[in-house]
Amino acid sequence: MPFIRHESIFTLQDLYEMEQKDRFKAIFTTIDITPVLRLVRKKSLYGAPVEVNYTAMVYSLIVRIVERIPTIKDLIKRLQHDILFRLDCGFMLSEAIPSQASYSRLVRKMSQSNALEEIQEQLLEQAIAEGFVTDDTVAIDATHVEARDQAPAKQEKEKSEPKKRGRKTKAEREAWLKQKQEEEEQKPIFEKEIVAQLSEPFKVLREQMPLDPQWGVKKNSDGKNVFWYGYKGHLVVGTQSQYILGAMLSSGNLNDGKAAIPLLKGIASQHPIFKFKYATMDAGYDYEPIYKQIREAKAHAVIAYNRRREPELEGFDEHFAPTCVREHSYRYDSYDPKYETLKYVRPKECESCPLAHDTLCQKVYKMKITTDLRKYAAPARGSERWKEIAKERSAVERVNAYLKEYFQLNNIRHRTGQKAKAHFNLVTL
Repeated sequence: MPFIRHESIFTLQDLYEMEQKDRFKAIFTTIDITPVLRLVRKKSLYGAPVEVNYTAMVYSLIVRIVERIPTIKDLIKRLQHDILFRLDCGFMLSEAIPSQASYSRLVRKMSQSNALEEIQEQLLEQAIAEGFVTDDTVAIDATHVEARDQAPAKQEKEKSEPKKRGRKTKAEREAWLKQKQEEEEQKPIFEKEIVAQLSEPFKVLREQMPLDPQWGVKKNSDGKNVFWYGYKGHLVVGTQSQYILGAMLSSGNLNDGKAAIPLLKGIASQHPIFKFKYATMDAGYDYEPIYKQIREAKAHAVIAYNRRREPELEGFDEHFAPTCVREHSYRYDSYDPKYETLKYVRPKECESCPLAHDTLCQKVYKMKITTDLRKYAAPARGSERWKEIAKERSAVERVNAYLKEYFQLNNIRHRTGQKAKAHFNLVTL
């Protein structure tokens, strides 16, 4: 029996109108890609015209993240075979689909500039102005991202000469201390102590952020070390709106705490209108310079305490609240912002205590938070309000999971840190 192929009763335009042609319109109308187009436009009126539709290429890169298309090769294949998808991305039917080399050149140009960061800044400013970001608490955390390449073979270290035994002479010690100081000054900013970041502007910290893939290690929920080769993504997120207020990519071996100050400075320099009251983080960020940076932003730090072989303080409990003679902890009452003092009142056990009216038992304790920024926070450590704010840190962990599960953060296909950063910026955008 012969097979008869019927002609379509609909034109291409009719078929296109039946589809949801505006499915990406909401994204494209919100994102202003002008900073990226400046990188590829002609700088002179002379010369051959630009034959590539860069606007559609940028849109297709964004759609690749949203539609979970794994590779550029798959993106090109779909653009070639799916007419409706091609039109949705902005390509005309008469235009040739760009090659993989064209996409590679575009990604390289984006990675060599801060165009994607500019787009994110504009988008966040618009969200703040329209009232979408009204968070009073921000959360900071890092997540591991595996690299495309395999780790290089481990190189054996050369054996160093044995040290001279005995105590150094005074002249030798002074020369050794001077050498150590010179070596410390010549180190990059992220190899120095965290306190060195306080005096550096945000632009310097962003430019000097290490991006080479490196071995990283962290402890999982079972307390065992997990190793990976690649990068770390650092986010600062509004705990209520879950907006990404700042994002940075770094090498996998960078300490989590060394990315907190750049993120906080980024908010202050790029979005001075936005103000927050609390910043919450886990124990990996328990460093005094981070507390100072949060204090400079006129906010309070809610960071889990990391005991570094410190002895227990006599007269204080595990949350550094004062204790009475019978070692009952005083209760946190209030915080006085004028004098920056925490007020503690008698514990409930003192009502039936025979020493309640004795001079040994003090009725009220007041403690200035500037005594030790790590130990004394507002609200006080261990209080119900402190615990409520600390729980809001799960927002940044949730956003990290979204980026990995739904926006291809775990699918870095580039071999250099600069291009991996471009992919990271597209994902967070």
